[in-house]
Amino acid sequence: MNNENKTHYRKAFNSPYLSSADIVGPTILTISKVVLSGDQTKKTKDQFNTAYFAEKQLRQGEPLKPMILNAINSKTLYTLTGSHFIEDWVNVPVTVYVDNNVRFGRDTVEGLRISPQPPATRKQLINRENQNVWCRVIASYKETGNFSAVLEKAEMLDEDMQFIVDGVASGSL
Repeated sequence: MNNENKTHYRKAFNSPYLSSADIVGPTILTISKVVLSGDQTKKTKDQFNTAYFAEKQLRQGEPLKPMILNAINSKTLYTLTGSHFIEDWVNVPVTVYVDNNVRFGRDTVEGLRISPQPPATRKQLINRENQNVWCRVIASYKETGNFSAVLEKAEMLDEDMQFIVDGVASGSL
């Protein structure tokens, strides 16, 4: 069983923020906005730079939570965007990964980091949520019998391609 199918012990604590328990490998995400907001855990009255993402799910059926940006990750976003202002940190593609050597007081813990390197360009993920594009993919498959033209410009999950293949074969699409 690979780590993607295992449950991290920190999942039991159900944080409202993205944590090292949620990330199983370097993950490319798109920051949609960053806001200065109060602690959602209500443990402090502190304000945090909080990143929200364009992606709605981290994995199938797992909602993507916002991420608190500590000083290091905030400086990384400044470097990636060239702006000191969090309002300018919009539509920024980043790679989030787990660093196992984060100092927290006297302890060394796991922590989330944003890579200082911009991620490789990622193709659009096509799924059933965008009906206009989804219908064009079905039409393309019906015309050509394959997904070659679509996959040159975008990505699709194997299960979505199989859904289309089966739907066209059965006449339901």
